[in-house]
Amino acid sequence: MKQKKPLAENQMFITILASIISIAVGLLFGAILLFILNPSKAGIGINAMLTTGFSSLDQFGKVLYQSAPLMLCGLSVGFAFKTGMFNIGATGQYTIGAFCALLGAIAFQLPWWVCLIMSFIGGAVWGIFPGLFKALFNVNEVITSIMFNWIGMYLVNLMLANMPIMLASAWGASNSDRTAALSQANPGAVIPKGGLDRLFGNSSWINISVFIAIIVAIICWFILEKTTFGYELKACGYNKESARYAGINANRNIVSSMIIAGALSGLGGGLYYLAGTIQYVLEKKTLAMGFNGIPVALLANSNPIGTIFSSLFISYIQVGGSAMQPNFSSESTDIIIAVIIYLAAFALLMKGFITKLLKGKSEKEVQE
Repeated sequence: MKQKKPLAENQMFITILASIISIAVGLLFGAILLFILNPSKAGIGINAMLTTGFSSLDQFGKVLYQSAPLMLCGLSVGFAFKTGMFNIGATGQYTIGAFCALLGAIAFQLPWWVCLIMSFIGGAVWGIFPGLFKALFNVNEVITSIMFNWIGMYLVNLMLANMPIMLASAWGASNSDRTAALSQANPGAVIPKGGLDRLFGNSSWINISVFIAIIVAIICWFILEKTTFGYELKACGYNKESARYAGINANRNIVSSMIIAGALSGLGGGLYYLAGTIQYVLEKKTLAMGFNGIPVALLANSNPIGTIFSSLFISYIQVGGSAMQPNFSSESTDIIIAVIIYLAAFALLMKGFITKLLKGKSEKEVQE
């Protein structure tokens, strides 16, 4: 008869419990903040935050739409975490991927699936640089990836400003600060809805991107857990010097992990902007989506399957937060969403605390 594993050794149980506690603490903190900001409207705000995502099929479609790029950015950060790298450059890779997708869609008039491949390649290329600097010169990847976030944003702005065909003004619109609407410039580049729009009450948000993201998450899990390549990547993450001693090419794996991480973020940018509902605006600050991938990965403990659920949760909270207006300002909403999202980063800290608590309880029971 198989002996039941003690709770203190059940890592899956501890991880899930840590994530749930982190989410609960974040929601409680958000509720308290709402009461401080506007006591008379706090109940309405909390209700909107917690129920909007399920209030209609259209809103639920928006949750799924926003979860796809979040999922891929979370996979990007989590994949790098598994190999001992901190990919804080997901936002730059996401931006380059979005540009490559839109370049293929608007300038070259390519179909959506080719544009997604371009976004995948663009993100991969942008992920090479931090990996190479780390592998060849031992430069901390946090420094190089942050630098490449800003380089990527300004490079995209520069290229768009010098490619009039990419801008909405070239397609009859008055805007010159954003890319052309895909429904007008190239309807064939819009990711198909696959009949989901009818299923979700003619939602303008929903398309097959969430299923693409889920398939990619499953592939990432398979690579990390079921392949020799994944084993080597994780071995480098646990102890690079020991991996070298065992004959694993650590430098090659460092570069490979950052290429894959960059490709995932780039694909996320492609999925977001090829939906046909959002136009890329020439930015003065880095896009938040890549940074939001960090708490998605932390909340999921860098598990690709867990990332599916953590991205859905964070997307759900974001949709609920936007529904809190006009009772609360957009800045108040952003603060609450940020508190909820970034308290998720304490999931790892909470995991260690729960493990210590359960071990202490088990030892006490043994002594008695």
